[in-house]
Amino acid sequence: MAVRSDIEIARDAKKRPIQEIGAKLGIESQHLLPYGHDKAKIAADYIASLANRKDGKLILVTAINPTPAGEGKTTTTVGLGDGLNHIGKKAAICLREPSLGPCFGVKGGAAGGGYSQVVPMEDINLHFTGDFHAITAAHNLLSAMIDNHIYWGNALNIDTRRVVWRRVMDMNDRALREIVCSLGGVANGYPREAGFDITVASEVMAILCLAKDLADLEKRLGDIIVAYRRDKTPVYARDIKADGAMTVLLAQAMLPNLVQTLENNPAFIHGGPFANIAHGCNSVVATQTALKLADYVVTEAGFGADLGAEKFFDIKCRKAGLKPAAAVIVATVRALKMNGGVKKEDLGKENVEAVKKGCANLGRHIENVKSFGVPAVVGINHFISDTDAEIQAVMQYVTAQGSEAFLCKHWAEGSKGISAMAKRVAEIADSNVANYAPIYPDNMGLFQKVETIAKKIYRAGEVTADKSVRDQLKTWEDMGYGHLPICIAKTQYSFTTDPNARGAPTGFTLPVREVRLSAGAGFIVAICGEIMTMPGLPKVPSSEHIKFNTAGQIEGLF
Repeated sequence: MAVRSDIEIARDAKKRPIQEIGAKLGIESQHLLPYGHDKAKIAADYIASLANRKDGKLILVTAINPTPAGEGKTTTTVGLGDGLNHIGKKAAICLREPSLGPCFGVKGGAAGGGYSQVVPMEDINLHFTGDFHAITAAHNLLSAMIDNHIYWGNALNIDTRRVVWRRVMDMNDRALREIVCSLGGVANGYPREAGFDITVASEVMAILCLAKDLADLEKRLGDIIVAYRRDKTPVYARDIKADGAMTVLLAQAMLPNLVQTLENNPAFIHGGPFANIAHGCNSVVATQTALKLADYVVTEAGFGADLGAEKFFDIKCRKAGLKPAAAVIVATVRALKMNGGVKKEDLGKENVEAVKKGCANLGRHIENVKSFGVPAVVGINHFISDTDAEIQAVMQYVTAQGSEAFLCKHWAEGSKGISAMAKRVAEIADSNVANYAPIYPDNMGLFQKVETIAKKIYRAGEVTADKSVRDQLKTWEDMGYGHLPICIAKTQYSFTTDPNARGAPTGFTLPVREVRLSAGAGFIVAICGEIMTMPGLPKVPSSEHIKFNTAGQIEGLF
């Protein structure tokens, strides 16, 4: 029997009106701002009214380093949320919104898969409620106002060689990484070098995901450093008088989005910073709202635990005062075999030794998550090609690491295929054994924070950086930004900066190429290796296969 595609399964979903989904969490219809029949935003005044309620238990879903074989972190997040509801718990999930760049590039969407999806899948993976467009518009409004200020006399004495605010768009376009703008003569302004990042790398995206309300949003937007003067003093977005208008553009986007799973359970999808170039977590507002409304909240952090989980713990939880109760690390037999040296075309053949060898990557992530004081179990996302011997090898390895592994069949079976892990995760969360703490203190030096992440989480032997990078970090410390956490931008495919270095390498060098101050978001970005903040499209992008069929239905999204 042919396996149905994700989009075919999503198309047949028996969706309930979004008011019914809100009612499951006790949200009355007047507090929902509907976008059609199957999605809605939650009103700000209602969110504010929940402040004194007790929080539910927060459960993080993370993963091993991603491979072309697939891991299924979002699918497992959705499945676990459904699984908790299936065993009688009141649970909700919190996800990031997908970016158009990967949807039309190589990664695909981010709405789960099989029978563990959030719907409406097409809307979520495309324009959704317009949040990303609002973020793009607010970011580029600031860009336009900077150049406009310079054009009309530059009263702030901005050094046009030191404008650090780039432009953004929500698409992969390598041709825009480095540009020259304002060409064409006097009427078009003063020519200068500039460039584009992808919207999910924008500091505005990070700010929206970390701000607690509109007032906090406006303050953070005003704190953005956009340029420096010749004396190297900073120019802020509030100096350009852009913070108010940017907040107006983002007011609707600040409201969390409510949708549903295929099993009609509530899902919050809000914000979408990438974990390889930003902090990789859904919005604080969505997570805190869900915690006030549900007894268990399952959320994911982007890519492997070396990126997403580390930033979830060291940036999001630190800044928002969140205390995770448990974690799930997702792995697949196929991905472990790739980490053990098997080529993608050979993954269908049993290879227990390769599985055992590849488990080193999983073991590193188990150690790392536990180092934050959070108990972790392993979810083995099942593929039909997995053999009993391969699954048993993973189970035995995880047991030897002092953890537990569960074979999860939610992709094919929905909630009942993950109910065993759901029961155990709920038990761990309810036992209050978690003792979460970040791995470095606020008052540690900025470069020492980079070294701490590199050595404790990645197992690097050393961190290298040009004198200009070290001097920049020291300057920011002198300016009062030394307390900020670090957000490392590097490849998601490896603990190193080499995307081909699979497994669990040690003793390597982590090169820091550039550092950027996100003063509004409240972190320092350390760009390592060859990672790009504006991705390119692959040789054969997914967009070549996305189209309407003869029935007027979208094909090619996944």
